[in-house]
Amino acid sequence: MRALAAELTVAYSSLAERVADIRPPAERRIEVLVCVQGPTAGLQVPEGVDRVVPVPGRGVARSRNAAIENSRRRYLLFCDDDVEIRTDGVLAAVDHLRRTGAALALGRAVDPEGRLRKRYRSDRPTRLTLTNSAKAATYEMLVDVAQVRQTGLRFDERFGAGVETYLGDEYLFIAELLRAGLRGYAVPYVFGVHPPTSSGSRWGGADLHARAVVLNHVFGPWAAPARAAFALRHRRSIGGREQLVRFATDRTTLDEALRRRGHARAVDPGEQRPPTQPPA
Repeated sequence: MRALAAELTVAYSSLAERVADIRPPAERRIEVLVCVQGPTAGLQVPEGVDRVVPVPGRGVARSRNAAIENSRRRYLLFCDDDVEIRTDGVLAAVDHLRRTGAALALGRAVDPEGRLRKRYRSDRPTRLTLTNSAKAATYEMLVDVAQVRQTGLRFDERFGAGVETYLGDEYLFIAELLRAGLRGYAVPYVFGVHPPTSSGSRWGGADLHARAVVLNHVFGPWAAPARAAFALRHRRSIGGREQLVRFATDRTTLDEALRRRGHARAVDPGEQRPPTQPPA
């Protein structure tokens, strides 16, 4: 199983001031990237990081796209800077992708106490669909980079942490992957340890609006029944009738003209490079 490490890239998305706290996996055959937003001059890079990718602009989706562009291995695990990798689980998922030819393995995470962060329907690999993949977190996503690049898939940079619509970049990516004819599976392997609170666990008014926008983009003309089904399933979390109605009738979408993808180039940690500025 350890031989599979040579086929794996782990790509952390981080802000410059948080890079020093990253804990790369101990397995040195794994390629480790850190995709950084913010000034990189004087950056404190932890031991075990192979390359740093300065990422222009804002939004975690830009960092995910930079990871796709800069990975040198066949398989890529997206990671956040506060996640501790469970290497055995990730490599088991690499083996799953190799055996099945699937493009995506969606793993699991535990909290610092070792408890699963979500409830899962099965302890066997389960084919992903639009109706069972909405809860995906990016640090649970392992992709076959070759298939992703071949189909031109990228994260929609209008969504995700760091931009106004701060949820749903993972779900949109999976939806596009499935519509491109690629296969993905939820697998019963733990990929890492994550703090108990995340953006996906909030249910305020702005959070509900962001969720509605995501569903509108995923389901298009069929978004109304999708919003209604989501509201019914999560009615206790959403709250009172007024919030339920507001969510179910929210038809907001984002301007397609604003959809764009950033570009970034990896550098070795010791290489000097001027700070990167956002594009005009």
